[in-house]
Amino acid sequence: MEVVPKYRFERMVREALDDLPDELAHVLDNVVVQVVDRNPDEPTLLGLYDGVPHTERTGQEGPDIVSIYRMALCDMCEDLQELIDEVYVTVIHEVAHAAGIDDDRLHELGWG
Repeated sequence: MEVVPKYRFERMVREALDDLPDELAHVLDNVVVQVVDRNPDEPTLLGLYDGVPHTERTGQEGPDIVSIYRMALCDMCEDLQELIDEVYVTVIHEVAHAAGIDDDRLHELGWG
């Protein structure tokens, strides 16, 4: 599909954050979510969590960063609805990592 303008993509990310399951919403207190065009090292990566999971924090850590990669997500989707769905899954997936949920558990929950 065509690349969605950044302002529209950012709105999709905000809406996904607003719809986070209650068990993940508390994690956002110490997470910065940013929209980036692409990961320079892995251009097809959809999202990335960088930080210390809440289950391992000591209280001395700074804010975690979740990056959502606009161009990679647009590249993989056929239409706007698929993009909206993939943005939602990607946001949940990365925020869940901040909560200390690993990939195996995310796949069990359908957020893989």
